[in-house]
Amino acid sequence: MNVSCGCKDHESGHCVCDAVLSIKEAQDAVDKKMDNCINSCHTNLLGPKRPGKIQDTIPFMLKDKKSNLFWATGGLTADLTDVFETVFFRVEDVDEKSCCATLSLLRPTNDIKFTHNCCVDPTSLSDVYTLEKTHFCIEVDLRCFCAIQCLDPDLIDNVVKKDKKHHHHEK
Repeated sequence: MNVSCGCKDHESGHCVCDAVLSIKEAQDAVDKKMDNCINSCHTNLLGPKRPGKIQDTIPFMLKDKKSNLFWATGGLTADLTDVFETVFFRVEDVDEKSCCATLSLLRPTNDIKFTHNCCVDPTSLSDVYTLEKTHFCIEVDLRCFCAIQCLDPDLIDNVVKKDKKHHHHEK
């Protein structure tokens, strides 16, 4: 589900900001809200699906005003040479007044591909079946985004590779 309007619990005046505030609240409290969408950013996505697995992350993607996926680079340090790009994030902190947030980068299993004009190739996301939490963060102004898409929390440290026959974009 993409959230681009229709704010629910928070009233910052900006829907993406409100959605990220809801995600942060859910990660902190693992609330019991219910909704009809299985991946709504305002529902209890952290409810247990797999026995014994503790979920503390709601991964999500952001889109800008031109519907391009927002991406960031991680691993750029003097000690590490394992650079990666990602469109997957976890909220670490959010300021309700300024709508600024600290997001940690979630590392995908497969490299994300880019089109010739530096936009994320959405078909490359179909091969992602697990996301790894990292300590690389980015500060963002949530008012710069128009849409947010929450993803299945079971993508975090998932060990089961999804069957590729379920892809709907294949021609």
